[in-house]
Amino acid sequence: MSSSLYRLGRWAFRRRVRVAIAWVLLIVVAAGSAVLLGKGTDNTFSIPGTESGNALDQLSRTFPQVSGTSAMYVVVAPDGEKVTDPAVKTPVEDAVAALGKVDHVAAVADPFGKVGGAVSDDGSAAVITVQIEGGSATYADQVRADLRDELTTLEAALPSGSEAALGGDLFTHNVPSVSITEGIGLLVALLVLLITFGSFIAAGMPILIALLGVGFSTAIVFAATAFATISSTTPMLGLMLGLAVGIDYTLFIVSRHRDQLRSGMDPEESTARALATAGSAVVFAGLTVMIALVGLFVAGIPFLTIMGIAGAGAVGVAVVIALTLTPALLGFAGDRLRPRPRRTRGGAPVEPHGRRFFAGWVRTATRAPVVTILAVVAVLGLAAVPAAKLNLALPDAGSQPAGTEARVTYDLISKHFGPGWNGRLIVTATIIGSTDPLGLMDDLKTEIEALPGVAAVPLATPNQNADTGIVQVIPETGPESAQTADLVREIRSHRAEWQAKYGVDIAVTGITAVAIDISTRLGNALLPFGLFVVGLSFILLTMVFRSLWVPVKAALGYLLSVGASFGIVVLVFQDGWGASLLGLDRTGPIISFLPILLMGVLFGLAMDYEVFLVSRIREEYVHGGDARAAIRTGFVHSATVVTAAAAIMFSVFAAFVPEGDANLKPIALGLAVGVFVDAFVVRMTLVPAVLQLLGDRAWHFPHRLDRLLPHFDVEGEGVAAELQLADWPEPGATDAVVARDLRLDGPDGPFYEGITVRVPRGGTLVVTGGHRSGRSPLLLTLAGRVHPDSGLLKVDGLVSPVRASAIRGRVAVARMARAADPVAELGAALDSGAPVVAIDDLDAVADPQYRRAVAFGLNEAHRTGTTLLVTCLDPAALDGLLPDPEHAVLLEVTRAVEVSR
Repeated sequence: MSSSLYRLGRWAFRRRVRVAIAWVLLIVVAAGSAVLLGKGTDNTFSIPGTESGNALDQLSRTFPQVSGTSAMYVVVAPDGEKVTDPAVKTPVEDAVAALGKVDHVAAVADPFGKVGGAVSDDGSAAVITVQIEGGSATYADQVRADLRDELTTLEAALPSGSEAALGGDLFTHNVPSVSITEGIGLLVALLVLLITFGSFIAAGMPILIALLGVGFSTAIVFAATAFATISSTTPMLGLMLGLAVGIDYTLFIVSRHRDQLRSGMDPEESTARALATAGSAVVFAGLTVMIALVGLFVAGIPFLTIMGIAGAGAVGVAVVIALTLTPALLGFAGDRLRPRPRRTRGGAPVEPHGRRFFAGWVRTATRAPVVTILAVVAVLGLAAVPAAKLNLALPDAGSQPAGTEARVTYDLISKHFGPGWNGRLIVTATIIGSTDPLGLMDDLKTEIEALPGVAAVPLATPNQNADTGIVQVIPETGPESAQTADLVREIRSHRAEWQAKYGVDIAVTGITAVAIDISTRLGNALLPFGLFVVGLSFILLTMVFRSLWVPVKAALGYLLSVGASFGIVVLVFQDGWGASLLGLDRTGPIISFLPILLMGVLFGLAMDYEVFLVSRIREEYVHGGDARAAIRTGFVHSATVVTAAAAIMFSVFAAFVPEGDANLKPIALGLAVGVFVDAFVVRMTLVPAVLQLLGDRAWHFPHRLDRLLPHFDVEGEGVAAELQLADWPEPGATDAVVARDLRLDGPDGPFYEGITVRVPRGGTLVVTGGHRSGRSPLLLTLAGRVHPDSGLLKVDGLVSPVRASAIRGRVAVARMARAADPVAELGAALDSGAPVVAIDDLDAVADPQYRRAVAFGLNEAHRTGTTLLVTCLDPAALDGLLPDPEHAVLLEVTRAVEVSR
């Protein structure tokens, strides 16, 4: 991959104008699509397959008047008066009549009526409940506007000293918007970049590219609302993630580019190499974030899956734009990004800013590694303790900022009627077989009123067809309370009893029950998702670092970061520590999808720092061989950019906390804390200590596992090898195959070793030996199908194993001994157009007719310049088959392991 990125960097550098114009056009098209196709976001949370969701769907068919969302007017009489006084009652009754004529209003409950009446016990307040038709998401804005108009009319008609407010489920969720606080986060990011680079051009580049990336991805999300239901939190999450990773990914590439410019490298070559090295790490880091976000489908919740896909899309755009637009902008900048060397008064150059500080950091962390490890684990373990009392719920109007219309209504209802009025439940009953539906509903009402936790049952009625009944239940506690969830479970526990007693099948639904079911489903999904994330991190990091200890350490460190992040969120949002500093005027349960979302996002971000830090340490170890020295050198070279990246990410996330959306506040705080802890405590303190303790064992990797797992080159070893071997075996060489000291180990010894050979383009190589166990592996190595354990190899000018995939595309293989039709097998290989054809066991062709056909095909291939690589037991058996046999290169595999077939 690093080789492909190297070529991409050079291509984008040279064609920078085209790349820049292409991105501008893409963003314009995306913005136009959002304007033309976008239908707006929707905050209707539901889960298919749950009791509450199924019951709500059933009500939409049998009892549509109560299946949609609702709004509530609360009217409070002046001090010393009651709402039943004519001066208050008359305007309220007029409002009830007027509301019944509003479009899309299914029903209006008269607070003074016998059915569904809602007057407080002291007579000081009344509630008008307005039921909206199902599918309100398509016309919610218009309905809200009409209801607000009626509120204005009602307020004007009420006597002085009265109070009227409008809220309810229809007004619970506000569409989040970008505030000036997020702009402050960007300014902090710019300041960090200026300190890091000391250049306005270099500092502005990551900000510009990140803004363009989030502009494109956000426009795509809004355009997608034409085809899917997307919550209003989704684009804000994409904006937050896209800004954070977009700045960081470009930062890593620009930082590596400037380091190379500092050493005197040409800007074009430096751009290509920066993309091959830092760009490879960006691809891996971006993939981990995307996979973790897409993995949110494990919860089985549609809105969360869409949120994960949108977030993954924003990260994917950040990766693509960083890999394409960054080298283009580096091309525009040219030599202007080359740092000026800082010199002392004596004229000697000094190390870049911060190197000595981080050298002291890593010395402190590794001086007593056991002490460092125990201290970090103890501190983070202590921070994670509050997470044990994590209480989850979906947000309601009570979580809105003080003073908003939904919050004012919520507080007034809680004050005059009790908190349960904001969390009303609906119990549905299938009563189609009943001969006395009214009496049956009264019986159910009596049963439910007797249950613990029930404050009131104001309504129990069948529908017009007498096949479905509903019972409205007012809990004693609010919608986010654990006691309300207990009440839902209590009612459901009587299903079998009431079915046997009354012959009805009940279900509990309503907005509150739906929220409880969602929280339960999310809580149950935490363990499988955690296993998915930790398992994924182990596999991916094993592929990257070719180590078992490194992924184990990374996964455990990630768990420490997540635990500490959860603990801090609980302390702030549940226990109220520092809540006023963050603009919180109310504490309570945490939004229910925070844990799974935080685990997914933080996993990807943690792997970012793991890759950028440890890959540089491994790069130093591979080149130097001293594990402990590599820790210090690699840390010092990467710590500055990791620190800058973490500071930027922290500032971006933290900027969404003070003025952020109620749904987004805890997520933003959790990510900000998680990033800070993971970058500075886990990756930059715990990781060096663990590597110091392990020494060379940290990089031990079982040989068989090394063969099994694919390679993921994030250190740019492939590019380095290609550049190093560009003029090997000598400048201008055109050999089809050139190898030196190739060796391939097997379970009982080497399959082959010491293989050195050169085959000219259009020539023929004959590999012979005592057994196929030596000949065939060598042939497959030359064909790019097997990677040698040591030695140098170039095939058709491509370095193996760096360009193994490209080599496989240029070398066709025919296995003659195992083919049902050897002639057809060879013919397919020769007709593929590959410049090199490898033929295993050519001497297996014994039939004279077949031999003539094979000889003809090989002669035609030789005539067109095809290079032939063949194996056989005895070269004499190839007489009459090979073209120009006297010029063929003969290679005998003399040290192949003799094993049985």
